[in-house]
Amino acid sequence: MNRRQFLIAAGGVATAASGAAAATAARPNILLLFPDQLRHDWVEPDSPFPVRTPNLKRLAAEGARFTAAVTPAPVCAPARACLASGKEYDRCRVASNAVNYPLDQTTLYGLLRNSGYHVLGCGKFDLHKPELDWGLDGKRLIREWGFSDGIDNEGKRDATRAYETAGKPTGPYMAYLERRGLAKVHVEDFAKRRGTSATFPTPLSDEVYCDNWIARNGLDLLKSAPKGKPWFLQVNFNGPHEPWDITQTMEKGWRSARFPQPNQGKELTPDHYNAVRQNYSAMVENIDRWVGVFLENLKQRGESGNTLVAFASDHGEMLGDRNAWGKSKPYQPSVGVPLVCWGPGVKKGLASKTPSTTLDLTATFLDYAGVSIPREMDSRSLRPYLEGRTDKGRDYVLSGLDSWRMVIQERYKFIRGFGSEPLLFDLVSDPLENKNVASANPALAARLSRILE
Repeated sequence: MNRRQFLIAAGGVATAASGAAAATAARPNILLLFPDQLRHDWVEPDSPFPVRTPNLKRLAAEGARFTAAVTPAPVCAPARACLASGKEYDRCRVASNAVNYPLDQTTLYGLLRNSGYHVLGCGKFDLHKPELDWGLDGKRLIREWGFSDGIDNEGKRDATRAYETAGKPTGPYMAYLERRGLAKVHVEDFAKRRGTSATFPTPLSDEVYCDNWIARNGLDLLKSAPKGKPWFLQVNFNGPHEPWDITQTMEKGWRSARFPQPNQGKELTPDHYNAVRQNYSAMVENIDRWVGVFLENLKQRGESGNTLVAFASDHGEMLGDRNAWGKSKPYQPSVGVPLVCWGPGVKKGLASKTPSTTLDLTATFLDYAGVSIPREMDSRSLRPYLEGRTDKGRDYVLSGLDSWRMVIQERYKFIRGFGSEPLLFDLVSDPLENKNVASANPALAARLSRILE
């Protein structure tokens, strides 16, 4: 079997140019920093929230940001399956968190590995979410997904639930805590956080706090990357997903911060809502700190000029808006996500207000790697925009989950299947989505509905 036949059998075909490029260092390294449940408006440079994110602001100022980016599906496993497969929600074959990623489906990671990249990943992948077994080293399905090496670890709630069920660790993070005599301490702490609004600090130290452990794993994986070969690294932070378990160090400096109250939030007192948002912001600030560490690490490795860095999230967080928490809703706090790209060839200071989707990171990474984008993928490369060769994006973007589907075109968002009637919002005049204008604009609603069909 020659190289081209091997790539076809693996689910992807490399271009002739990429085959030659695989042996050189011309193809950029790719670093994807991917927190869990980070809503779009929390990290914008002009955010109304007092969040301290100097490193993300630097990425945005020196690179390109997409201020109207959405996830293809606002829940963990489907969103990550869309990224791995490059397919829209209806075609990614992972309809919910109860479904494993099918191992016979091509992945971005396998295509990169087969083209000559050393493919690394750590943190929460959620590509086999129903199974509460990651292997104590976190490597159970790493190679099957297309990685050269990595550590797949538990999500925040999954970690303690699996430990309580099995009576022992079934994943690498709880095994790490167990070795330090802290596993039961962590489980007991999470048992006190059954609701969504507990804001007291965790008893865990900064050293063993999960996001800090994940980031160190990412740095260690980079150290293992072979010389003279391009690498890809995806770092999946567990935060700022609830519960709002910040360390005592992370809490310092936040208790005096004041935040706007949730849109139509009536469940908690204003002070309680404010405390939740303080904790959420402390987790975001900690992730931003690690963004700075990774950028400095690239500089020390001499790879700043040859590494494409992307920062995004799987979905957002309602944070009390409309008396809702978490994700799964078609509203912007749930479907809207940050999306920033920085690196070689990316024009400085680009800021696109055109609707965009994190689904397009898949094709973008393949494009920069010199790998042809499989025809069955829905993902489209952002590279022409990033390099200033076009200012045009998608005509519309999609998102969906369970029975509802959503389309955004220009300034309008149309939602079908969420509630008893269609929803149409003008995101320019009504960014909080408080006024349904579907009945007042039947022709527009019908046109957007046809896109969903």
